[in-house]
Formats: sequence, structure tokens, C-alpha cells
Amino acid sequence: MIIRTMNTEDLPQLAMLYKQFWDEDSDIDKMKAQFEKVAQRHTHILLSVVVEDKLVGSVMGVVCEELYGDCRPFLVVENMIVDQSARRMGVGRALLNELEERARERNCTQMILVTEKDRSDACHFYESYGFSLDTTGYKKKL
Repeated sequence: MIIRTMNTEDLPQLAMLYKQFWDEDSDIDKMKAQFEKVAQRHTHILLSVVVEDKLVGSVMGVVCEELYGDCRPFLVVENMIVDQSARRMGVGRALLNELEERARERNCTQMILVTEKDRSDACHFYESYGFSLDTTGYKKKL
């Protein structure tokens, strides 16, 4: 298992992972254009997990600046995905370990995430990693 910063060559396989989860196609050209913008920003951490040249997991961390207290940033975990065939093999934990290390390097105070409350498997995984359910999240589709 190799954990590394995502690159453009990962995007076609990433689109297949997203399809596996959300059951909708991703526009590879739009993904590449967006990736090029996001990859240039110091605020985004894009990670991939590869096993035998196959992308089996990915996560994006977004560093958010804070304006109160000691003004240290926090990290939002987004688009965490692990191939169905690679679940329960340590891929998700390895991704979060690397993301947490990079968040600490950026002096982040915490990592936060949102997941669907009916995804009990994901909720259990995040709680086993050390996340606690102590807030209520809301979303509004635009």
C-alpha cells in the first residue's frame, strides 16, 4: 500500500471510485481542470492510496483559517472513499493517519467531517478512528 499526494493520472480511476459510491459518472475533463486549480492551493491536501498500480482510496482535506482565539486553522475532511474490494484492509485508517499528520504539520486544531447519518458503517469507522459525534450538521443544496 502506497499513500501519496494525488496526481492527474489518478483521476480516471478516482472517477470510477466515485461512480462505485454515488453511481453517477464524473466528467474527467472537468475533474482535471478542477484538480489543476485545487492542487496549486496550500489549503487543499489531496491523497491517494495505490495497491499494485490500482487506486483503492482517496481523501481531500481542506485547511480552513480561523479568526478567533489563537487563530489556528482546522481541517475539513471531504470525499473520503475506499474501493469496496479494499475495505477492512486498513486503507481508510492509513488515509486518515496521513491526513492527520499533514494537518498537524499545518498547525490545525482539529479535523471535522460530515457523513450521512444513515451510513452506519462509515459512522462506526470514523468513531473507531477517534472522531466524536458532538455537533449537528446541516446542509442546503444549491
